[in-house]
Amino acid sequence: MKRSLIIIILVCLASLTTFGFVQSEKKDFYKALSSGEESTIDQALANLEKEKPSSRINACKGALTMKKAGFQKSVKVKVKTFKKGAYMLEDEIKSNPANTEYRFLRLTIQEHAPKVLKYNKQLDEDKQAVIAGFGKLDNDLKAIVSNYAKDSKVLKASDLK
Repeated sequence: MKRSLIIIILVCLASLTTFGFVQSEKKDFYKALSSGEESTIDQALANLEKEKPSSRINACKGALTMKKAGFQKSVKVKVKTFKKGAYMLEDEIKSNPANTEYRFLRLTIQEHAPKVLKYNKQLDEDKQAVIAGFGKLDNDLKAIVSNYAKDSKVLKASDLK
């Protein structure tokens, strides 16, 4: 009896620890994505490389890679880096079209991508997907989306109510 109780407690603690790590990791990722520092983006990418590959990891790496493109020296390398990241994110969205977080990532990138890249064709579609899925997001992600909407020209805080 005692042994079973100890095992249950250990499993619960391990689950809570893992959940806490994932939540912390999510906050760090979004902090890096919104930063204007290449070193912060590089560190976040390095942290993601250490993680077990998954759809979410690939989508996050794609978004960070597109953001990193802005720090490249030549136009050719900027475009190549951006396209590499776009391919990663788009692939995950195709596989998971109802994933609100992925659509939010694409919306944020589209809103800030240079017009010359023509990476803005799904802005309205992504906005509607984020609005529709907002209520199903965890509280941390809701806070991140709400905070983003305060300064966004596309997604407004009033859209999220």
